[in-house]
Amino acid sequence: MTAPPARAQVLADLLELVLAVRPRERAVVGIDGPDGVGKSTLSAELRALAPLVSQRELVGVGLGGFHHPRAHRYAHGRDAESYYRHAFDLATFRRRVVDPFRAGREIVTAVHDVTTDRPLHLDPVEPAEDAVLLVDGVFLQRAELAGCFDAVLLATAPPEVTVPRGNARFGRPREEDDPDHPANARYVGAQRIYAYELRRDGVLPTWILECTDLDRPVLLEPDPELGATTRGLVTGPDADATG
Repeated sequence: MTAPPARAQVLADLLELVLAVRPRERAVVGIDGPDGVGKSTLSAELRALAPLVSQRELVGVGLGGFHHPRAHRYAHGRDAESYYRHAFDLATFRRRVVDPFRAGREIVTAVHDVTTDRPLHLDPVEPAEDAVLLVDGVFLQRAELAGCFDAVLLATAPPEVTVPRGNARFGRPREEDDPDHPANARYVGAQRIYAYELRRDGVLPTWILECTDLDRPVLLEPDPELGATTRGLVTGPDADATG
């Protein structure tokens, strides 16, 4: 599907920025933001557009492919703190993706299917010597992933927008679209923990993409007066909510 003109222009501008990161060597760019903001779609669009304007390869990886098994995720409870601290296998993500990518070796793009709660055994991928690795996921600027990314795009929108979008993907009832609905507490609360830590540590993204209107996103520069922005860091359920 062809992107609307306003979105197509922003995609072109953003792609130019991404392709300029660490030219002639491998680079890692994160697409951070809440579920429902459009991270995976954005990654796919940039990867599809790249061959039309550049010979530099873009490779996509989703942090969602590095969930811990359900038993591990719920071993510490089912509240926001347990989700934020225990949902993702960040050590494996570093070991199977970031470290080998930096070393010029093959990477594994996913190790776990969160829907079936089963391990994945995918063939390794060998990116080009100057490839850009696009990683989309939640909580990418957390302290445990410090040093992983050469640049980070924060895709943002108000929770009143992202929660209904996320719920629609999984067929959840409309009454759960309120970010403060109890059904969203695990995920909304985890995003609030994340937003607090970013403010505390003074962490800012490289770029901010305002995605309230998906047809007309707006590419912004980070504003230190706003911190890392909390508006787009609160959301509803992601794929983990199925388990």
